[in-house]
Amino acid sequence: MAAKPASRLSKNSSQNFNSHTDNLAAHPALFICDIQEKFRPAIYEYEKIITTTQKMLKAASILNIPVYATTQNRARLGETCTELLPLLSNAVEHAEKKAFSMWIPDISRHFSSSTPSEIVIVGIESHICVTQTTLDLLKEGHKVYILADGVSSCNKEEVPIALARLRREGAVVTTSESWIYECMGDAGIEEFKQIAGVVKEYNQKTKEVLGSLCKI
Repeated sequence: MAAKPASRLSKNSSQNFNSHTDNLAAHPALFICDIQEKFRPAIYEYEKIITTTQKMLKAASILNIPVYATTQNRARLGETCTELLPLLSNAVEHAEKKAFSMWIPDISRHFSSSTPSEIVIVGIESHICVTQTTLDLLKEGHKVYILADGVSSCNKEEVPIALARLRREGAVVTTSESWIYECMGDAGIEEFKQIAGVVKEYNQKTKEVLGSLCKI
């Protein structure tokens, strides 16, 4: 499923974003790693991963952030979970893979080696596919943000170990709400009200997600 990559934001908004010299989101992208039906009973707090991913997909749609999703061995492990499929209709790529890393040719071809991107990752499993994707992206010179409220593993004890390692490797571990607001950078942009609406919509669920995934 391929679609034309979205531009960063509307032209009116871009001036506000570019006024931040350390703005993280000059070339943002959202990676959704292997959130598949077969993993539902196995992954720790799977439903909460879906919640954060839904929020991120809605924010990405408002902010015109390109989305890339993968499934691991789809024939055996199933399609992306049903809750996310409608929100992935405009994904730049929704690719099948056998490699653990998402950095496969179907996805890497959309990125320039001379123009680093700021890539935010949600998905599973933290210590396998998320880790290997992050390491590959860092090796290619991209900046990587991992959402602590958007990743998990079958064994919850794997998660903090993986996040600590990836932080040491140079990735930024943050939360969905923090990243969304940092990505905007300015309440004066025209998309702000819509984003604030999404944050409000997920406010209670976000508290519940943080209360479990970020206390591991």
